[in-house]
Amino acid sequence: DGRAGVYGHSLRRTQLRQSSLPCTGFRIPHRSRGSQYKFSLVDGDWFYFAGIWRPATRQWPEAYAILTIAANADVEPFQDRQMVVLRREQRMAWLDGTCAEDSLLKPLQPGSFQVHTCEARPQVEFAF
Repeated sequence: DGRAGVYGHSLRRTQLRQSSLPCTGFRIPHRSRGSQYKFSLVDGDWFYFAGIWRPATRQWPEAYAILTIAANADVEPFQDRQMVVLRREQRMAWLDGTCAEDSLLKPLQPGSFQVHTCEARPQVEFAF
């Protein structure tokens, strides 16, 4: 495939490989109030974050990343970027490369997320 992807080149021409992380929601901290906002799909379904990974080489260890894009209309009032959300039916098209990257790596339609306020919780909780 000679088409350029959203990164100016196709992932298929590099050592980068697509990956996905299943999720039911994500949180965004409020900048000043100590609370957080939880985002989940309006229909209650779970989804995937689109990611990439690179196998280890002699020079570098294995590496993983979750891709980000401009926030959709639901997330934008809270921050300007968000992780790429793939609906369940889009997952295999992302993983096996059967769809153009730019058709998958874009914000969901406005009204896709429901937003709930929740108390902030520590990023790390220790068992002792």
